[in-house]
Amino acid sequence: MEKATFGAGCFWGVEAAFQKIKGVQFTTVGYMGGSLKNPTYEDVCTNTTGHAEVVHIIYDEKIISYEQLLDTFWNIHNPTQLNRQGPDRGTQYRSVIFYHNDVQKKVAENSKKKHQTSGRYKKKIVTEIIKAQTFYPAEEYHQKYLEKHGNSGCML
Repeated sequence: MEKATFGAGCFWGVEAAFQKIKGVQFTTVGYMGGSLKNPTYEDVCTNTTGHAEVVHIIYDEKIISYEQLLDTFWNIHNPTQLNRQGPDRGTQYRSVIFYHNDVQKKVAENSKKKHQTSGRYKKKIVTEIIKAQTFYPAEEYHQKYLEKHGNSGCML
């Protein structure tokens, strides 16, 4: 099993999109990329922790590749919006790929270049590609949120 971590706006919708993919074994929403240890949702919403809302994915690379996961990542949000997705604003909603090894870094960089030059986006892609840091799982009520509550209050 391999792991992947992506931030693409509200983590509820991001998780729901990746849960549906064959080969994705587990998803967990949480926070990564900031300086505060053990942040809460309320902490992250202050826009002062540096953390992004992310989905942490465990996947079977024999069934789905990292590049295929990246294709989903690009398709579920607008990577040209800085620190926001739809009505959600703040650094916690930024577009970010947290890579877990050098191979993922290279694949992510190539994927970003491919999408930037595809003609799909008129603006520059602002997605950050950063080495994975400590992942802090979000509170239980955020896990599988849309599966439990339906699509209320989320863009996807």
